[in-house]
Amino acid sequence: MPHMPAISLFRGVVPKLVIAWAVVAAFQFEFHSWLSADMSPMVAIGCFAVLFATILMAAFGVVREADALAHRLGEPYGTLILTLSIVSIEVILIAAVMLGPGEAPTIARDSIFAVMMIIMNLITGICLLAGALKYGEQEYNAPGTITFISMILILVGVALLLPNTLSTGNGTFTPVQAVVLSVLTVIGYGGFLALQMGRYRSDFMQPEAGRMWILLSEAASRNKADDTKAQASGSSNLMHAVRLVALMLPIVLLAHDLAIIIDNGVVQAGAPVAVGGVLIAIIVFTPESITAIKAALNNETQRAINLCLGAFVSTVGLTVPAVLTVGLMTGKTVVFGISAVETVLLALTIGLTTLTYLGHRTSATQGMLHILLFFVFGLMLFTA
Repeated sequence: MPHMPAISLFRGVVPKLVIAWAVVAAFQFEFHSWLSADMSPMVAIGCFAVLFATILMAAFGVVREADALAHRLGEPYGTLILTLSIVSIEVILIAAVMLGPGEAPTIARDSIFAVMMIIMNLITGICLLAGALKYGEQEYNAPGTITFISMILILVGVALLLPNTLSTGNGTFTPVQAVVLSVLTVIGYGGFLALQMGRYRSDFMQPEAGRMWILLSEAASRNKADDTKAQASGSSNLMHAVRLVALMLPIVLLAHDLAIIIDNGVVQAGAPVAVGGVLIAIIVFTPESITAIKAALNNETQRAINLCLGAFVSTVGLTVPAVLTVGLMTGKTVVFGISAVETVLLALTIGLTTLTYLGHRTSATQGMLHILLFFVFGLMLFTA
């Protein structure tokens, strides 16, 4: 009986793997020729539906395996694995669009901005409201949450705001700036991860009821307990990791085909260019968003924050250097500077997030305001 959960999980993974790899084989050997600039609307819709469903199914599988690792390894390791898995998928999809037949100089910028508005406003707002309706005010770890916001302020400011002030005048970095900023972003993000998993690990754990932080005297014992638990389930962790990779590979292989359809669909529909970035954000972050909402409903507020704010820190920390590198290697233009409307929305989002997590317990009112700001973004996307 104690082995039943693992067996059940394996049975749930096998159908996903079979379907995902069958679709990969079909598009590699049979259907890829259908994906051209003159594809009919029916073919485009049909192929998009199949690819979208397959990638989303595989992404849910990735989240499930990463979530299992999260519970075994404890915070922040588990959530970090989940976040890095999801953000890696996003980077793959963005790179696929950039390397596609069309020009998509703003796809990375649009995706990053869409992720910010979805994760930091819509999902954060839902988590705050759902938690408030079930538990009232909820505790979280204030030092770790403020660290996330500080990272977001610097990474987003450099990536999306700084380009608009440069002499290039078109929201781009020069090659020298792109190289140096890529290196600095990697160093900054890598340093943050090292501190998050090391000395300041306790800042990203759920504190006891009634408290907003974990004392250093308590942190060592909690870290030791989590490490012992992770070592005890080493073989199980390896199986989850293998299945995670096996589910992620089909996403990598299908990303290029989906990118062709998204690029063609946005052009044919005459939709705003930013819609492509929004679609990528929705595809990639839907499973993680559901996981964050479940965490809030389980009174694991810090885990929900780690998923939401941590996902966006990872999005910027990984996407910016990856995309700048692709641009330099292929000679394609990469535009990161955002518009005046987006600048206002960015400032409102970071300002509201800071006030939301300023060391007080969570508030339903703040959740409502985050959701309101997301709908303002939706309005501006199609009317500004």
